[in-house]
Amino acid sequence: MPPATQAPQSSGAALELLVHGVGGTTPQEMLDDPRAVRVTGDATAAVYRRPEDIDGERHPERYRAEPVAEAYCWSNLTSGNASRALWLLLLPFMVVNLAHWMRPTASGRTRAVRLYGVLVRLLALSLTVLLTAAACEVALDLVAWQCAGTSGCSGRRSWLGFLSTEQGGWWSQPGRRLAVAALVPASLVGLLWYLSNRTWSAYESQRPLDGAEPDEDTPDTSRTPDTSDTPDATHTPADPPPAAGHVRPALGRPGFWYGRRIVARLRAAHTAAGFLTVASCVAGAAVRHDRAADGPVPEVLGGLIAAAVGACALVAVWVVCRRGRSERRLDQRLDSALITFLPGTALALLVLAAGYAAWSRPAWESTGSLPGETAFRALALGQGALVVVLGVVARTLYRRAPEPRTTMYGLGGPAVAMLACALGGVMTGGVAQRVADWLDGPGTPGMGRDAAIAGPPVLLSWQASVIPVLLLLLLVPVIALVARTAREARRAGPGIEAEYGAERPEPGRTRRIARTRALAALTDSAPWIVGVVSGASLLLGAGAVAGAWLSGQVPGLAMEGSSPFVESLAETAQSTGSWLVGFGFVLFVACGRRAYRDASARRTIGILWDVGTFWPRAAHPFAPPCYAERAVPDLASRMSAWTGANTRGRLVISGHSQGSVLAASAVWQLPDATRRRVALLTYGSPIERLYGRWFPAYFGPVPLHGLHRSVHCWRNLWRATDPIGGPVRLDEGRRTEVDRGPLKDPLAYGRTPELPLPEPILGHSDYQADPVFAQERAALLEQLGPLLPRQAGGAAQTGSGRSSG
Repeated sequence: MPPATQAPQSSGAALELLVHGVGGTTPQEMLDDPRAVRVTGDATAAVYRRPEDIDGERHPERYRAEPVAEAYCWSNLTSGNASRALWLLLLPFMVVNLAHWMRPTASGRTRAVRLYGVLVRLLALSLTVLLTAAACEVALDLVAWQCAGTSGCSGRRSWLGFLSTEQGGWWSQPGRRLAVAALVPASLVGLLWYLSNRTWSAYESQRPLDGAEPDEDTPDTSRTPDTSDTPDATHTPADPPPAAGHVRPALGRPGFWYGRRIVARLRAAHTAAGFLTVASCVAGAAVRHDRAADGPVPEVLGGLIAAAVGACALVAVWVVCRRGRSERRLDQRLDSALITFLPGTALALLVLAAGYAAWSRPAWESTGSLPGETAFRALALGQGALVVVLGVVARTLYRRAPEPRTTMYGLGGPAVAMLACALGGVMTGGVAQRVADWLDGPGTPGMGRDAAIAGPPVLLSWQASVIPVLLLLLLVPVIALVARTAREARRAGPGIEAEYGAERPEPGRTRRIARTRALAALTDSAPWIVGVVSGASLLLGAGAVAGAWLSGQVPGLAMEGSSPFVESLAETAQSTGSWLVGFGFVLFVACGRRAYRDASARRTIGILWDVGTFWPRAAHPFAPPCYAERAVPDLASRMSAWTGANTRGRLVISGHSQGSVLAASAVWQLPDATRRRVALLTYGSPIERLYGRWFPAYFGPVPLHGLHRSVHCWRNLWRATDPIGGPVRLDEGRRTEVDRGPLKDPLAYGRTPELPLPEPILGHSDYQADPVFAQERAALLEQLGPLLPRQAGGAAQTGSGRSSG
């Protein structure tokens, strides 16, 4: 027998890598030691140990009972900086980006998968145009065109003096007023470009592990032509059926967590679309004037600028549709010419449009309002049509490979995309209406003789009027859920007392436990609520477009001549909806402002981002940054370093809540040989309850079964009182058991000799307080077993054998 050879530093010590969940937890809390020391990393994300564990690898005899504990703290990626709370204002961008990842599992439908990605990216582009159009409506139409051109409005606004027609200054001509006002939306687009570029460099520029394994189901790109130029190359070919053999999951692909190329392309296209929207608003008004009246400006000049704007817009749309994410390899290329030329050309066209509009036209007067009604109507109709087509494509994909627990039978992505459009409409419409009310002073814009200005487009008023109707419709499912929750809580009482064997039941204690369990179960009803809100938003939005189109007036004036009750109802709905959309936007701003000053509020908003910004920016480049593109490579690199340096070492990655999703994603990134030496412990995990149902192509049954087979062993702990975590539903018998639960919560019903004080209901927190946690961690370490020295010419073997769990 050849002599045994041993790799250096083969300590045999065990490592437990802790990953916290949403909201952020300090390393001191994770390690239960106020003296936590940073081992590696920076102020944004780092690994910590207790001081006595710094050199734990050199003294394995100290850790025969307990593993070396390391804490990976990533909370500063989402909620560490107060200014990040202002990302709330870009919530629609984040929501539409989620819709990209919600496609159903595909099986041999390459074209449908590509079409799904293209449709979501087009919806994302429409949201950028909608935001820019709303800024143009406020700055160009309401302020520069209407208020500055009306003495009744500009007289009350001294800051508009240099633009006012009353003073007759050089800037008082309508075209010049529009050119000056264009600085506001153009600056907004530039700010979005800057933030997207800056956050990529700060949070998402971490390269995954070098030497990652190529995707098993694709040819080696070093020997075959590059096919990533096809749209949505991420999913080319589409996901094969489970029987096709071993296929590397999407989250394990080498380039999944490095989307630099697609983000740069989309950023260029969206920036160009924003500048072109401003240019069309500025030049459009001047072109219409030159066509209607003879003036000193050649009409052909406006036509050339309009044609150039249209051609550049087509190029931006082509860029959005042309390429998706390339994940099957680490794509480090950058389309430098495109990302520089496209937004630069759009900005140059904006400058030309502003110069064209500023050309002297002494006879030009601003009356009424700019024709923004047509633009907003086209955006609303286009978004509705895209959502409908997206629903058809998603349903087609789902029927090809149906999975019973997929949200809304595959329509989760279209429903969320509809919510993004509705949020964008509410936020932009609220800003326009509140600014119009503020400028008009005591009057109501567009209504009555007291109105000083015409106000925003009629469609925005109709959209506001359907908000109260939507809220009334939402009351029905809310009341039904409240009634069902109360009924389930009453029914659960006897079962809880029997479960704990309570000899002297306490009705108050029983009710609290039952109510907590019933409320935790509400999470599973979220798809129903989202479906109702999305469907109602689509239908009511279509009704608002039709009402504005047919009447051409705000709801109150449109109903004149009807019964007094109907007219009063329309006016009430319009005014109430207007205030509600305005209040919603003010609430967003207030939350961001409070979060800037209040650490607890900042942590709460950080929780929202922890869930919403896990996914890379694949559809909208101006969405909040993806923290996982930094956290997942960090975790994968740490696990590879430990297993590479300690051939006899054991590693348990322990993730709570959102940390369990990061842990699973990092394990997927490991090479196969390393993954087989890792144990996975998850608790309070939404990996199936949330991610598996809403993102079936990435966390559905097939990927999770593959993860279970590829790691050495996996245990998942869950409670019935937990509103976030749940089972992963992979149990196929005792030899493959993954789930352990539901755990008792509280640990004791009443006072016991071991627990003399009343135990709290923990819900989603403090899983380590349950004795089962220590038992399962010890079982995982025992199943891993110490690795024996590597035999010459052979592979390392485990002391206890490969566990089926």
